[in-house]
Amino acid sequence: MKRSTFIKNTAIGVAAAATGPMLLTSCSPVKGANDRVIFGHIGLGNRGIDELNSYFLRWPDQIRSVAFCDVFRSRRENALAMAQKAYQEKNIQVDLKYHNRIERILERKDINAVAITAPDHWHLPMAIMAAQAGKHLHVAKPLGLSYPDMIRLAQVCKENKVLFNYGTQQRSYLFMQQAIAMIKNGDIGKVERVDVWCPRVNDVQSPSCVEEAVPQGLDYDRYVGPAPFHPYCPARVDMQSSYFIYDYSLGFIAGWGAHPLDIMVFGVKDQMTGSYTCEGKGGYWAPGGIWDTINSWNVNYEYASGLKLHFMSDEIAQPIVMKYRPKWDGNGTTFFGTKGWISLGRSSACSDLPEIHKELNKTANADGWINGEGAQLVKIFTETINGKRTELCPLDEAILSDTVSHMGNIAIRTGRKISWDPTAGNIPGNPEAMKLFIREHRKPWGE
Repeated sequence: MKRSTFIKNTAIGVAAAATGPMLLTSCSPVKGANDRVIFGHIGLGNRGIDELNSYFLRWPDQIRSVAFCDVFRSRRENALAMAQKAYQEKNIQVDLKYHNRIERILERKDINAVAITAPDHWHLPMAIMAAQAGKHLHVAKPLGLSYPDMIRLAQVCKENKVLFNYGTQQRSYLFMQQAIAMIKNGDIGKVERVDVWCPRVNDVQSPSCVEEAVPQGLDYDRYVGPAPFHPYCPARVDMQSSYFIYDYSLGFIAGWGAHPLDIMVFGVKDQMTGSYTCEGKGGYWAPGGIWDTINSWNVNYEYASGLKLHFMSDEIAQPIVMKYRPKWDGNGTTFFGTKGWISLGRSSACSDLPEIHKELNKTANADGWINGEGAQLVKIFTETINGKRTELCPLDEAILSDTVSHMGNIAIRTGRKISWDPTAGNIPGNPEAMKLFIREHRKPWGE
């Protein structure tokens, strides 16, 4: 959908009719599927390789990773070699192939699911393509850059009975699930407000970009894909730039924020589904380099339900959070209820209610840290595909949490208080602000 068409449709209410129920509906599990799920992997940089090695290859009885796609030849070759070694060590015979185009994976009948760990700007376009081909989806966080693509993905998943798994592995941690059950059970009373925080940047500086010839073994045009095209330089295609170039991402407000915001949705989704307002301030990278995302934020939200959210980058959050939390965790979500609070980090859990604090820390080590098992996420997804359970990380909840990051980004960039109406799918009375939530696709990767 073109940006102009989407804005016109939302203005006359067509988007509300088309998308309202979509955001509240998950795809149903597929009954009678084969026990072993055959995966193709798309995007094999640092995150893709880490997930392949630490998550997918851990479960050979449930998963076969058979195909590897990346625009860097060296990355797809590396992934194949890694999988080959892992299967050989287990005496498992698997026919492995690598591909330089996603279409080669999607046309394969033996593959019934894909893991998408490409840069952020590719998440939604690739997911839509894969869902159209009937492949179940494990998609790395954050979800993506453009709201029309989110809605299109929800429609295609429903049409093709495609199941979705958002790569927010913290949901699979047992202590997280236990804490969320306590929150939903009312153990801390009605939740009135939430603090959410995460890292603002890596310890790096924004580079300059001097044009060079595209090296052998890289399909740069496909790397850019639907994003605006700029001349090649090595800094433009490294991991850091995929995080901090606005054509490719929102920055860590979404890239890291997806984790603790998803835990917020996990706990209080019912209080977040209505309209809300957002306002706050943020900072940017120093001029002169190629990075141009927000790199600091302090944003407040108020939901129609009365729930309040304070979303912060870590340097703003630390002095606030450490007034009540006994130890610092670099990303986290604190639920404040009428009876007390529970605070959940990637490796820690605490509460001002002694019984809850003790229960959540039963598996903590001597230093008070709790080990989570991220690899369980993809095992759980195979059970979902096989009809044994419902989705743990469904698409409607990914859209819900990802939109929070976008509203924070838009409020900071416009310097205005923003309202979001999820039923209509727009920012009421502010079409200029809504344009920041809609990305045009460079042809031929969309209209």
